[in-house]
Amino acid sequence: MRIVAFDRVDGPGLGILQGEAVIDLCAVDASAPRELGAVLRGPGLSALAAIGARATAAHHLKLSAVTLRMPVETPGKIICLGLNYIEHVNEGPFQRPDYPTLFMRAMTSLVPADAGLVRPTTSIQFDYEAELVAIIGKSARHLTAENALDCVAGYSVFNDGSIRDFQRHTIQWTMGKNFDKSGSFGPAFVSSDELPPGAAGLKIECRLNGQAVQTDNTKNMSFNVVDTLVYITKGITLEPGDLLVMGTPAGVGHGRKPQLWMKKGDVVEVEIEKVGLLRNPIVDEA
Repeated sequence: MRIVAFDRVDGPGLGILQGEAVIDLCAVDASAPRELGAVLRGPGLSALAAIGARATAAHHLKLSAVTLRMPVETPGKIICLGLNYIEHVNEGPFQRPDYPTLFMRAMTSLVPADAGLVRPTTSIQFDYEAELVAIIGKSARHLTAENALDCVAGYSVFNDGSIRDFQRHTIQWTMGKNFDKSGSFGPAFVSSDELPPGAAGLKIECRLNGQAVQTDNTKNMSFNVVDTLVYITKGITLEPGDLLVMGTPAGVGHGRKPQLWMKKGDVVEVEIEKVGLLRNPIVDEA
């Protein structure tokens, strides 16, 4: 199942994506859930499927006609990985880590598909990062390799937009990874049953103004989804709606010669095979 969140005249709503059409679940049932995180914490995806099964042609919208929201708008945690593709590690001053390199992002740093990513007034070093994101579907602690994927409800696409000079002001990356509206998430949630286990073996690519700048495969992660879940849950309880952002391949702007930074008027696209295409224009901070 593929789910999108979008704006209705009466507030946010959820829809089931079928090709280029969206089943408006609130149009089918006025009491339908309106936020995916709440669905994962409550009735589960089967509740959305049951509503969608009652839809008629009158409940379908054109995807191109809706304004998308982020697939999950109330995650308790957004946990991100750095240095998770070895060729990307080689672009910088770091060595391949022995354990997953974790940092956190805030919701205020993110926008949905098609919304503007904001280059701040304080830096020109605005960089792109194509990433897979796993969306947690049930509470989990002390996972094992055998059961780790049971807690993943689905996947989506992420652009971990980074302000590189601020990222390197200290040994902690929080500042450079959390500028307002510097990253994006979407366009759709894709349930785990539609993808290979752990979303492995999928082409991942970032394009800037139509030119491919990052191209790799999710099978090349140093720490795959299972490894990362097992490590995190040794000490942190994951909860429904939490996001796990899986790191970026080589080709980022700061590793290029000359360096390549996003600027006003650019369009950045992140595409993951079978998951979706996340597109955002670049705008300057007002």
